[in-house]
Amino acid sequence: MEVAIRKLTTIEEVHLIKPLEEKVWQSATVPLHQLYTAIQNGGLLIGAFDEDRLIGFSYSFPGFRNGSVFLCSHMLGIDPDYRSQGIGRKLKEKQLIEAEQMGYELIVWTYDPLESRNAYLNLAKLHGICSTYLENWYGEMADGLNQGLPSDRFKVEWWIRSARVQTAWTPDGIQFERPCSISYTASGQPQIREVAGQLHSSADGYEIPVPSNIQELKKLEPSLAYNWRMQLRDIFQQLFSDGYAAVGVRRSDSEEGICYYQLVRRETIPL
Repeated sequence: MEVAIRKLTTIEEVHLIKPLEEKVWQSATVPLHQLYTAIQNGGLLIGAFDEDRLIGFSYSFPGFRNGSVFLCSHMLGIDPDYRSQGIGRKLKEKQLIEAEQMGYELIVWTYDPLESRNAYLNLAKLHGICSTYLENWYGEMADGLNQGLPSDRFKVEWWIRSARVQTAWTPDGIQFERPCSISYTASGQPQIREVAGQLHSSADGYEIPVPSNIQELKKLEPSLAYNWRMQLRDIFQQLFSDGYAAVGVRRSDSEEGICYYQLVRRETIPL
């Protein structure tokens, strides 16, 4: 299958977004007039097409803080029939190219830190970083993907002109400490058994576990999914406040249903 990725600029193209957005999130959509106005004023809308069918999109708009302008990447959605085919990465790579041409140096977005698939794309593939934890950022959400848990988010920073991104920099020679041990429930679902002592700020890096499939976990054991949210909230808030940043995700070789976030000192990342 040949997937075409292109920038969307016309009101007719904007109208293609609504049915796909409804299919992905099963909730109310962004008003089309707002989308169109944003992309005419520094925003960016990119679509992925299978022939004439829109199968994915990303939407971003300008942001401003402390005298600096950046691009806020607000939505990325893939048709469920086309997932796990690398379309999300293609959309982000096109976003990077277009954003550079528009003069941006930084793109930011949020995602649920329990969604390990998104984490792998954002950190391991795109080489974003995260050192900001947003607690219950959107309040209670009732859409198909987010309902049932507080809407905690990681804020990704994608420094698109940095050595981290341009050379696909990853930490080398780091001894990662693992402060969390894992056990399994009677139904075979992973849980954090304990955190060994207090997290300290002398380690070069940490590996912190996250479920491989939080949506399945929410269906089978919702209380356990909630526990993951609360436990990881405490861990990441402490590590970020101590100067660490998440830079990678890897699947565990020995523990079923677990991936590991890799965190290093933010000051060591070439941004």
